[in-house]
Amino acid sequence: MEPSSSPFLLRASGPSSVVAAAFRTTLRTYRNPKGITYFSNASAIQLPTSLAVGVLGVVGLSNTVRMQSQVVLPLKQTSPASSCEAPYPTTTQLFDAVNDGTPFPFGYGGGPGCNGLTPSQDNSIYGAPKRGPKGNGAGVNLAVFELSAYQHADIATWARYFYGGAYTPPLVDITVDGGPLSPVCPTSDTCPPEFNGYSGDIEVDADIEMQLAISPDARHILVYNAPNDFTGQTELDEYTKIAEDDTADVISSSWAVCENDAGPAYAEAENLIFEQMALQGQSVFGAEGDTGAFSCIRSDGTTIVNVLDPPAQPWVTSVGGTSFESYNPYTNPHLNYPTGVETVWNVDDLCNTSLNEGGISGFEWCALTGAGGGGNSQFWGRPIYQYGPGITNPYTTYGNGTTQCSLAALGKPCREVPDVSANADEYTPYAEYCTGSIATPYSTCATISGTPPGWFGIGGTSLSSPLWSAIIADHDSLGHVRIGNANPLLYSLYNRDSDGYFNDITGFGQTTNNNGLFPATPGYDLATGIGTPKMGALITLVPQQ
Repeated sequence: MEPSSSPFLLRASGPSSVVAAAFRTTLRTYRNPKGITYFSNASAIQLPTSLAVGVLGVVGLSNTVRMQSQVVLPLKQTSPASSCEAPYPTTTQLFDAVNDGTPFPFGYGGGPGCNGLTPSQDNSIYGAPKRGPKGNGAGVNLAVFELSAYQHADIATWARYFYGGAYTPPLVDITVDGGPLSPVCPTSDTCPPEFNGYSGDIEVDADIEMQLAISPDARHILVYNAPNDFTGQTELDEYTKIAEDDTADVISSSWAVCENDAGPAYAEAENLIFEQMALQGQSVFGAEGDTGAFSCIRSDGTTIVNVLDPPAQPWVTSVGGTSFESYNPYTNPHLNYPTGVETVWNVDDLCNTSLNEGGISGFEWCALTGAGGGGNSQFWGRPIYQYGPGITNPYTTYGNGTTQCSLAALGKPCREVPDVSANADEYTPYAEYCTGSIATPYSTCATISGTPPGWFGIGGTSLSSPLWSAIIADHDSLGHVRIGNANPLLYSLYNRDSDGYFNDITGFGQTTNNNGLFPATPGYDLATGIGTPKMGALITLVPQQ
């Protein structure tokens, strides 16, 4: 037995037979339909009554907590367009690319090589205010939760291109449990090399570059980094470190696992840490996923209806995904919001439950081209702040003690996600710079052939989450205040003047109007939440007319 860095967690280790006996269960090895093997307790654990009253759960009896990043790239069959004015891909182009390898031209935004939106475009399209450094995060410490190494030189190259040679990214690296380059893996846990090293460099760079796009004057970007493991213990250690340091004002995490694989004990362990952060004034944002309403597709390959942990946590702001579809700003740096164009992200409506969409199933398209995550929590009841038009809807679920908000009272409405959304479509992407080489083992970016080298467009709720975190950082900067959990403020603004603070994604007159299962509707919906940001209004708290 040994204490952990958290006052709420106690770490114990021993032979599996002893551990199983202590909790009156059996540990067994399983294989799921996708061929993935894992171990887990075969029955519910049991504790003496004297201990049970003080224990919320036991973590580490299962190795299904395998965090995945939430980024999506355009299909490799795309080819550089002759200009940045390439139209949104059609179903025919996507079918031909997947089935026959036929390339199609693609370019979007003003980034190098037409590879995505620039910081100027990111800000102007959502109406950022012109308030100088105080409206750009000055004095605020932003943080990203990461499970992969990255290269400072990549961030510096991106920043020099957009902000000039005099700009220095304010990066601070904070390593937990040895980090992804020198993992100190907990006893009986697994930290595979191929899941560590630079395996998620594409994610780390995307998170940092997105925060810098919206908050270039932030005091620091704190890059917390732990090894990626299979039981979730290193992730708990990292979140605990962020909470105990209490240096980060706003945090974004693009790493998650579906709730069904996380399990209630793990979710409750996280919940204590997120509650601590909220009470300290720290705001936490999480990417709600890139496979529509079927968030286990990346975690374990199954297609059950599920949402992600930790974004569905009640102390976390869950961020979904949208698309600008037919709106291509080309190289114009000064944009107006394209009213009525922004849709839920679901490329050409291909993510669905159909068995045949151009030769493959709709579920396969959810994995290939993506869709914004959303749905009802398997664990959490509806928080008191989550109310307003559309919150109770035909898809609302209620606590049943097992599969529907199992940690809530029977009959209580379940927590719904996402809370908010922003552009996450890889075909209306953001510009990223990331490279890799033999010196960066397991690098994802080393496998990408960008034109110019290192530059490519990227999507996924891994971009919409850090975007929203930076908006709140800009708000904190301007108001000289930490707001803690952002959800009470966001839902209050939604009920006070929804059109003044958010762009409502209604689905009206749009062929893409669902996330694979749940429809976009006026008001709150399980595809896009309460909408996308009107940045000027959210940062200044003056509604946009």
